[in-house]
Amino acid sequence: GSPLDPIVAIGDKVLKGQKIADSQAFLTSPIHSPVSGTVKKIEEHVFPLMGRIKTIMIENDGEETWAELTKIENWETADKKDLLAMIREKGIVGIGGASFPTHVKLNPPADVKIDTLLLNGAECEPYLNSDNRLMLEHPETIIEGIKIIKKVLGVETAIIGIEENKPEAIASMKKAAEGTGIEIAPLKTKYPQGGERMLVKVLTGKTLNSKMLPLDVGCIVDNVATVIAINQAVRYNQPLISKVMTISGEHLAILKFL
Repeated sequence: GSPLDPIVAIGDKVLKGQKIADSQAFLTSPIHSPVSGTVKKIEEHVFPLMGRIKTIMIENDGEETWAELTKIENWETADKKDLLAMIREKGIVGIGGASFPTHVKLNPPADVKIDTLLLNGAECEPYLNSDNRLMLEHPETIIEGIKIIKKVLGVETAIIGIEENKPEAIASMKKAAEGTGIEIAPLKTKYPQGGERMLVKVLTGKTLNSKMLPLDVGCIVDNVATVIAINQAVRYNQPLISKVMTISGEHLAILKFL
């Protein structure tokens, strides 16, 4: 999205979860401090994807003092616009890799008819295991996040695609989804099953060419980790400042050594 403008200054004390940069642009998402501490520098630094970008450096005070978070009650009765505003304000973006602003994805043009929500529970690369663990450890949170998205999109159909080499995750999600109408679809363990276009094809039978997006065939695809972040934003006012990651292979051996 568009570059952000700092809303803190050098010397400011900030709290964990406090918003520190934002923009008036539509295609953007604010960021929040991952620690409590003091703003020491605001200057340009090298960023792997975009050259040099403005960077806020915060000295961690080690206290992990959170900004005040107010639990959101009765999201079921909230207006769609209010839910999207919450998702934007808390900086929710796609955690599956693209980091696309979620409030934009969940607000397609008025002339686009969305009828199906697809949840990506198939890891996109071999050895990845973070989404698998989330489905094992937080299935109810994922299901409630799906309900929030269904309300925002106004859709009835929701399908979670999970590869067959994750039988425990399939069982966990089926149990959590009982009585909700949310479908759990076991998928063949087949690369690149976790790719967005592949997932749409295998779960709905609809084919996308390289110039099409899922919304062109009436689908929205979200990653299970993103759904958890949406739940936390709407229900607990919690911003996106962390994600679960997989470390495997030689890197894992190095960490063990260290």
